[in-house]
Amino acid sequence: MISTSHVERMNLNMRMGMRRFTRLTNAFSKKWENHCYALALYFSHYNFCRLHKSLRTTPAQAAGVTDELLDMTHLCQLIDVANPAKPRGPYKKKEAVA
Repeated sequence: MISTSHVERMNLNMRMGMRRFTRLTNAFSKKWENHCYALALYFSHYNFCRLHKSLRTTPAQAAGVTDELLDMTHLCQLIDVANPAKPRGPYKKKEAVA
C-alpha cells in the first residue's frame, strides 16, 4: 500500500539529505547527467546501505533483493566496475605572456 504520505516523506528525505533540492544553495549540478548520478548514489545508499529504524534492516534486505548489508566502499567498487576511468588527454599548454 502506498499513499501520498509515503511520497511526501520520501521527497522530504531527499530535500534534507541532498542540498541539490534545497533553495538558495550553490550545491547544484551544472550537468543533468551529474544530477542523475547524484540521485542514483543517494537512492543506492538509502536502499542498500542505510539501516532503517522501523525495519531494523535495509529496504533491499526487507524486500529480499539482497541478503547482505552493503557499505559505501562496496558501492564505489560497483561504480568503478560499471564505469572504468578513462585516461585523460594532455593538458593544453599556455602561451607565454610577454
